[in-house]
Amino acid sequence: MEFENSFNVAVPVDEAWAILTDVERIAPCMPGAELTELIDENSFKGKVSVRLGPVALTFQGDARFEDRDDAGHSARVKAQGRDAKGRGGANANVDFRLVPADDGTTEVQIRTDLQLSGSVAQYGRGVGMIKDVATQLIDRFADALHEQIVAQRGTEDEAAETPGDSAESAPAPAARPISGFSLGASVMWNAVLRWLKGLFGARSGA
Repeated sequence: MEFENSFNVAVPVDEAWAILTDVERIAPCMPGAELTELIDENSFKGKVSVRLGPVALTFQGDARFEDRDDAGHSARVKAQGRDAKGRGGANANVDFRLVPADDGTTEVQIRTDLQLSGSVAQYGRGVGMIKDVATQLIDRFADALHEQIVAQRGTEDEAAETPGDSAESAPAPAARPISGFSLGASVMWNAVLRWLKGLFGARSGA
């Protein structure tokens, strides 16, 4: 299944690119994600915990930059993982591109091609549910990234005001676990809205 998402980063495109390709920095911003090993600048291992409907899953696997255009601010990441309890796996190709906005910020455009296997495919068989989960995760990631950037700039401003002190980077935020209730409730509500839209749409066309 394929789906698209986007969000804005409140920094210019070159700075946004440097941030988003720094895996160690952005991993803690993704809800439920944990970076377990940085193999090299283009390959890494980790795990992601996510809920599909009533089922909580934890995928362990690896990812790598298959294609990376630093000048054009675009890249493709290939990721694969298996559920820790052996209920199946997930493979994804994620293409993302950064586009400068008129106000000096950056739009991050993401296109995901996701394949699920085993029992996991049954849990997430509703494409709408997968898209809702992805949208929720991207939104939370964007919020956490914004908080990190604001904290970093605040640290830099304080360092600039006190020349005698050496500037230190703001620590990355701790990994935020996905709230199964809030995320599940949001996904369920979106599913209900789609069902109602389809129901009334069918009646109006009758």
